[in-house]
Amino acid sequence: METTSTARVLRALRLALHVSFAGLLLLGVLRMASDPPMKFAWSLCLACLLAAVYLVGTVWENRYAHGRSDRNPRFLAIPWLVMISVLWGALVLMSVDFISVVFPLFFLFLLLLPRAVALACVVVMTGVVVLSQRLHIGADEFTSAMVYGPALGAVFSVIMASSYRAMYQDVLRYQRTLTALENTRSELARTERAAGQATERERLAREIHDTLAQGLSSIVLMSRAARSSLSEVDMRRTDERLGTIETAASENLAEARRFVHNLSSPALAVPLADALRQLSERTTEQARARGEDLTVTFTEDGAGQAEFAQQTVLLRAAQTLLANVASHAHARQAVASLSWWEHEVSVDVVDNGVGFSPDRLPPRDGSNGFGLPGLHERVTAAGGIATVESAPGDGTAVTVRLPLKPPRPNPASSLVDPALNSTEPQSSPDNDLSGESS
Repeated sequence: METTSTARVLRALRLALHVSFAGLLLLGVLRMASDPPMKFAWSLCLACLLAAVYLVGTVWENRYAHGRSDRNPRFLAIPWLVMISVLWGALVLMSVDFISVVFPLFFLFLLLLPRAVALACVVVMTGVVVLSQRLHIGADEFTSAMVYGPALGAVFSVIMASSYRAMYQDVLRYQRTLTALENTRSELARTERAAGQATERERLAREIHDTLAQGLSSIVLMSRAARSSLSEVDMRRTDERLGTIETAASENLAEARRFVHNLSSPALAVPLADALRQLSERTTEQARARGEDLTVTFTEDGAGQAEFAQQTVLLRAAQTLLANVASHAHARQAVASLSWWEHEVSVDVVDNGVGFSPDRLPPRDGSNGFGLPGLHERVTAAGGIATVESAPGDGTAVTVRLPLKPPRPNPASSLVDPALNSTEPQSSPDNDLSGESS
């Protein structure tokens, strides 16, 4: 509040009020210096007592207003005004030199008391000034100026006090508005921060699910297959499967390090088609290492270029779909297709597995991963659509379509989404995108 121009004006007016009170009181004392010593001594004592009472009240109010005191002096305002009025009245009865002190007192009454009461006090005090002049000067020297002078001063004081009160109310409204805006801004920042944290948690959960979690699931499946071949004393197949486990673990370790440090992705150096082809080949190799008869082929139709974020969505979708084909579909053949259109790009994953009923998918929870809802959320956020066609015994076909945007050059490596970094086929026991549940 003290930073506004209106607040500075109010502060200047308060300072002027205190200075004028002190100056007029001092002037009255100096003008009585030529009076008899006894009268001067009494006047000086009363003036000092009045100054002390005034100073105590103003200092207390100022300390409370600036937060240096916890005790609100408001409840003492009326007793304080009464004491000041009585002391001033005693001085006026002793000497007419103190009548000018009434003008700063007008302001005090008008600011501290209700309007009607304050106006009544102003009228009474104006009458006291006129009567005091009449008593001290006498009827012969008393003029009309001694009546309308104090009256005009009272009117002027009322106008100035009303203006001060109006400006003070404006400052209070400004302060309340500023406080409300600051509170609203703080609440908005807190809400945005919470929303950002929730969005980031969702993004991290998807990334972990589509990379590390599926890689670990693949390692678990391969470990079970290696244990089975070891129990059959098939050392060649055991060695092959252990090699596959080592490769998958190394790739996921590198993915974890890139994920933590947000480093660039080697897979960005190859086109999306090559990354999907490597993913298909790796899925086939891991299935064969587990003793499963699954062959995944990759095809590309047309040519084009998509943004890095779009490539991320397509590659992640393909990773999850092929992982679920390997885990749940019990398929022998699967085809991953990348198709370029004039204004769209799509990835299709089709298998000849057991199929499922898309309308009977369980809701997403902590036990079944992100599933089709997670796929739709990711694709919809990228401005695309995902469709699922399946029936029990008829296999599954999933299509992910994204609108093509003008490609942008690769920015600094630290800004590139590391999603394209992973080309390994990762299996997951979740009831996820392909939908077949074991």
